[in-house]
Amino acid sequence: MNNKSNINRRKFLEVFSTCGCGLLIGSCSTAPITDRKQLKLLPESQLNRQASQIYENVKKKTKLSDDKKQLDEIKEIGSRIEESVTAYFDSINESDPTRNFSWEYILVDNDKVKNAWCMPGGKIAVYTGILKVTKNKHGLAAVMGHEIAHAVAKHSVERASRALVLNIGTTALDIFTGGAISNASRASGVDVAGMLRTFGIDNPFGRKQEKEADYLGLIFASLAGYDIRESVKIWERMKESQKGEAPPEWMSTHPSADNRIISLKKWIPEIILKYPPIKKIS
Repeated sequence: MNNKSNINRRKFLEVFSTCGCGLLIGSCSTAPITDRKQLKLLPESQLNRQASQIYENVKKKTKLSDDKKQLDEIKEIGSRIEESVTAYFDSINESDPTRNFSWEYILVDNDKVKNAWCMPGGKIAVYTGILKVTKNKHGLAAVMGHEIAHAVAKHSVERASRALVLNIGTTALDIFTGGAISNASRASGVDVAGMLRTFGIDNPFGRKQEKEADYLGLIFASLAGYDIRESVKIWERMKESQKGEAPPEWMSTHPSADNRIISLKKWIPEIILKYPPIKKIS
């Protein structure tokens, strides 16, 4: 073994032991309801502040819909889910994951985008394009329940923490291999490290979060009194709207529409029985 290799190994051990041990101690927790183990290295309050700033920029730079009736329906659905989530965790004597949220809702005027999202801290956006898929308040509640579930389960905190560890790990591995990853990237013109993270680690992890959000979203919509059977119809319509253009599941952070439909059909009977409405709807 040459001197350069010895130095690289020493650097690797120093970086990994110093950064890894310092970051991971006391950083594990579990997702609500599912009890899936999570890595949380960053304070939630920090992400909430950043999310709030980004949300304000979105409101300033994005065309918002002037459809007050539709926005009021979104706020009504969101409010019912908010109250139901809080009531549920109170009922089982557990800390409410949304206790530090400052809920807010906007309707983005973009018929081409079939999307909705919820940033850390309860900052929610719904695009007018998704309304063609949701069709009614039960469908919209299913979509909003899913997005709210991402925030309730602290998925953004988890992803940011994982990205931090991945960056440290990639740097350490590059040192250990004598810069092999960096050299390969320069020679090929391709971000090899980025590809490793995207296809080797990030995507399977992302799918796990998406599946968890599907499950928790059904629970939250059910607790709020909405008909969660509508969620299956949403994904049938979404599949039809994609017309075979969706990427293969292994290249996507989201489960395929077919796999989502299978999971939803499996979960719905159990959730209807186990998580009946806390908040009735008229």
